[in-house]
Amino acid sequence: MVKFFLSLLMLCSFALAQDEAVLEEVNTQEDPLTTKIKSFLNEKTYEENKGFINVIFDPKSAFYQNDRVDAVKVVQTLKENGLLKLFFKKPQEFRLNFKTNGSPLFFVKLMGDTLRSIGYYRYVTTASTLDSSEFTWSINLTSEYATDPLVLQTQLQKSACNIIDIEKNAQKEWTYVIDISNAKLNVPILQNKQETKLKRSLYAHWLNVSQIRQLKIKSSRRNSWYPYIAYYDSSLHLVKILKRDKIYREILLNVPKNAVYIKISDLYTLKNVRDALVLQPRGRR
Repeated sequence: MVKFFLSLLMLCSFALAQDEAVLEEVNTQEDPLTTKIKSFLNEKTYEENKGFINVIFDPKSAFYQNDRVDAVKVVQTLKENGLLKLFFKKPQEFRLNFKTNGSPLFFVKLMGDTLRSIGYYRYVTTASTLDSSEFTWSINLTSEYATDPLVLQTQLQKSACNIIDIEKNAQKEWTYVIDISNAKLNVPILQNKQETKLKRSLYAHWLNVSQIRQLKIKSSRRNSWYPYIAYYDSSLHLVKILKRDKIYREILLNVPKNAVYIKISDLYTLKNVRDALVLQPRGRR
């Protein structure tokens, strides 16, 4: 009988110890917000400013969006409070990775336009990978500052995109996960009978033609325009291309039914176009 009670006591003690270990693990497990904050700071910075960090991230619920950590707001809060520096002492080469589950063609075009809008004109594509779940585009660029997530987010929202996560992989490498499920190019939308002028540019002109049937383009006598016109669908798959190896003063285009975007350029160089091209849309879709 004594042996039975001793065995029972030992069994209860073992079970109690296991319960305490599980409870301790639950109590010490970090919440997702704390984990995300730590991922942007080195251990020393975090420990030295732990109390201050608790203050600036109170209440924690303000840093969640749709049950996930609002990474953009986290980075912005750390930056505004002097805990995260995005500027370098001198121009540095760094790497940016952009991930999405959308169309690769559309994504690269959209991100290229967005990067130019925030001042990044020169960069080199270092990798692009596509698997069953996502597409990743990686670039290297040189700048005096790392990308400000809030500035990037503001520009992406103009194309109906959102940053859903940010990772700081290293001091000079960041990864952005971007939702483009409702995305569109941030370009002018042509409307019936609303004339538009395309100012001189060294870059091709992109426009949304989803709401028109025809487009007349007029070119002045000062121009030596050799039309190069390309139509794309909503995912930027090429629909139709038109090239003319002679100078045009005027051209009337029938917009393909499945065309959403048009790219207007010159067959040789846009330096041939000195004056604005005048666009005259016709018809409604």
